[in-house]
Order: sequence, then C-alpha cells, then structure tokens
Amino acid sequence: MKLKNQLQGLPPYQPGKSMEEVKQQYGLTEVVKLASNENPYGCSKAVKEAIAIELDRLALYPDGYARKLRETVARHVGVKETELIFGNGSDEVVQIICRAFLSAGTNTVMATPTFPQYRHNAVIEGAEIREVPLTEGRHDLPKMLEAIDDKTRVVWICNPNNPSGTYVNEAELSAFLQQVPKHVLVVVDEAYYEYVTAANYPQTVPLLSQYDNLMILRTFSKAYGLAALRVGYGIASEALIQQIEPAREPFNTSSVAQAAAVAALGDQEFIKQCAAQNKEQLEAFYRFCEENGLFYYPSEANFILIDFGIEGNKVFQYLLERGIIVRSGNALGFPTSVRITVGTEEQNRKVFAALAQMLKEKQLV
Repeated sequence: MKLKNQLQGLPPYQPGKSMEEVKQQYGLTEVVKLASNENPYGCSKAVKEAIAIELDRLALYPDGYARKLRETVARHVGVKETELIFGNGSDEVVQIICRAFLSAGTNTVMATPTFPQYRHNAVIEGAEIREVPLTEGRHDLPKMLEAIDDKTRVVWICNPNNPSGTYVNEAELSAFLQQVPKHVLVVVDEAYYEYVTAANYPQTVPLLSQYDNLMILRTFSKAYGLAALRVGYGIASEALIQQIEPAREPFNTSSVAQAAAVAALGDQEFIKQCAAQNKEQLEAFYRFCEENGLFYYPSEANFILIDFGIEGNKVFQYLLERGIIVRSGNALGFPTSVRITVGTEEQNRKVFAALAQMLKEKQLV
C-alpha cells in the first residue's frame, strides 16, 4: 500500500489533555480547562430542551439539506437559504473548500501563525502553501496580496485571528478585497464573531453582493457553546455554494446538532450575556498582565495570548500541575507565550493566583 505523498510525515491533529486525564495524572479533584476557546458558560437552556426531543428520532437519518437550520440561519444572518453551506463544524467547511479548489499546481495564501487547519487541508490536497508572517500579531494584507499569482486559488483571513486574537479592520479588508483578482476565493473565518466589540470590525455579509469571490465562515462551537455537536457554516453567493456542494459529504450534520443550533440561535439574550461577561473578564486579564509587566495582544475573541518571555511549555506545565489546562504557544508559533481561554470570574481568579505564584517564585525565569 502506498499513501499519498502529502500524508507521509504529516502529523495528525493533536488534541490537548482531557480533564479526566489530568485529574488522574496529578491526583487532582478539580481541573479547569481553558485550552480550546470553549464557552465557559455552556449553552442556552433551550438547547437542552431541543436535544431531548430529538432523542426519540435517533434511528432516522438527519435532514441532508438541514432545512430548518438553513431557514433559521438565513433569517438570522440576512441572506438567502441558497447562500449557505453547513459542515460538521467550520473545520469541515474548510476541508470542503480545500477539496473543491486546491490541487497540485495551485497555491493558497495565509498568515502565519494562524488557524492550522487551513494549512493542514491544503497540504493533503497537494497545493503549495504560501505563508505570510503576522506583523505585530496582525495579518499583513499588503504582503499577502503580493503573494497572490495566477495559480492562487484561496486566501484565508482568520478574523479575529487564532491564536493572537487580533483583527483586520473594515478599511483594511475593503482595500484588500478591491485588489484581489477575481479568480481567487477570499475566505474570512469569523469563528469568534459573536465576541467582537471593535467598532471598526468589518460587517462582511453586505460585502457578498459586491464580491462573488468572498466566503464567510462561522460556527456554533464558540459563543453558542455547541462544540461537542460540531456545527459550522459558510456564507457565499448562491453560484459559489452550488459549485462546492458536491464536495460536501451527505448527512454531515446530525439531527441533534441541527435542532440544537436552531434553539441556540433563538436565544440571543444568552449570547449577549456571554459576550458581555467575556469582555469584562478580558479586562481582568489585561489588568493582570499590566500589573505584572507581561506583554499581550488585545483580543477580540474569547482567549488571550500572553508572552511570559520563557518557553511556553514551561508555563503550560506549571499550570497543568495545578489543575489548569491552557495551550502552550510552542505549538502555536509563539514559543514564549501561552493562549488562555477567558473563563468565568472564578476560573480566572484561579489562573491569576497560579500565575502570580509562578512569577513570584521566579523558578521558571
């Protein structure tokens, strides 16, 4: 047997440590997981009620068209039902895009560091990867524009960017879109859209009428608290959606997930509360960093990247042994940083106490 050359030596996604694993390994009774940018407040109560109803229908295939979810998302976003494609998380929509557009002899442009699945899926399709380093943690759009040529098929903009939390503003994105050749698809990944508070963050949906080569990604895994159910979606012109639909697997979103997402969209008050609490707790992180002389990027998401000036793995391990799971920057392209999901006030107090003790001991400096 012979694998595709692209798969040889390509590492699979490495999930972080589970809470139960950490409890057993370190003899802990309580663990706080702040590594995967999940919503620490869970999901709307309406979601659990919707899931309960679906439990009597598990023997039936889901609606392959996701009609009710499609209609609900279309109303919520303000687009036509035919301008949506759904995936098993927005990760799968990324995979669908790569499957539809990329192959050997083509290339794709992205920032670095950014969400790794853009690169991972492009490698599998045999495309050339053109990575443009972030500038002060932000997308360098002029340099990304320079990287585009006649073989470029997709440009990725993670906005806000994961793992830095920074964003491309309205003026920057508008200027970029005006200059991108029409044969290039621009994907704006807005996984953290609901958390954004910046006044000049771009409203991309209205831009779809101007740019046939624009696609927007969103997800129910973050603010909506449905990470376990895997529902994400893409928004683009009807023609573009029709072109890439054949690359989507049938029945790729479950009935339970579809019902949960519909219910989640119906409780926007819950989302507003989560966003407000996230902003409040982000400010607490900013204060902690400033009081301790730590560099950080202001974030428009529900996580913060903090530079400790030492190997991120050491900070990760120190917190892990104290029952706090974060994400080391070593694996994210920021080797002296850690990315921490913004938790509840109680969770964050535990983080601050552990970090303060670490800095006081100076054992890692």
